[in-house]
Amino acid sequence: MPRAQQPDKKKAQKKAPKKPAGRISAGIVLWRRRDGALEVLLGHPGGPYFKRKQAGDWTVPKGEVESGESLESVARREFEEETGHAVPDGTMIDLGQITQKGGKVVVAWGVEGDLDPAAATSNTFEVEWPPRSGRMEAFPELDRVEWFDLPSARAAVREAQRPLLDRLEDELGGDRSP
Repeated sequence: MPRAQQPDKKKAQKKAPKKPAGRISAGIVLWRRRDGALEVLLGHPGGPYFKRKQAGDWTVPKGEVESGESLESVARREFEEETGHAVPDGTMIDLGQITQKGGKVVVAWGVEGDLDPAAATSNTFEVEWPPRSGRMEAFPELDRVEWFDLPSARAAVREAQRPLLDRLEDELGGDRSP
């Protein structure tokens, strides 16, 4: 085959999709308007590994789906477990799905509501801490939640989850043009 007609192996490799890890999470992007600006509620992962991390580590409250569970019911359950509050009644805006770096698929919905971050409480998980100590310690799944305007939320949230914020803004009639 002449060189000009040979397939570009590098391009083919870049376009090949990652093998799915098989893990699916479902979550809720709680949103509100304050002084005309759209704000979203994000959670900061708990535990010793995220203690000092900030930008790019915040997340949509979400959790893993087990076989046979409906995505919406998991999103509602996980929001309540990670914030201590039920998902408000209202229209659930389908924000579709994204795939995170490790291959986990996240499906999310936007729901309008309000929540006092100071009143939020999260369920916990256990991890050996310090490492190789033989001691198990409990940490909150989310050590705090906060409201962010969209530009701040885009800087704070995991990069792979940014399209969820963009889709919410699009659905609510936002304009992301400069």
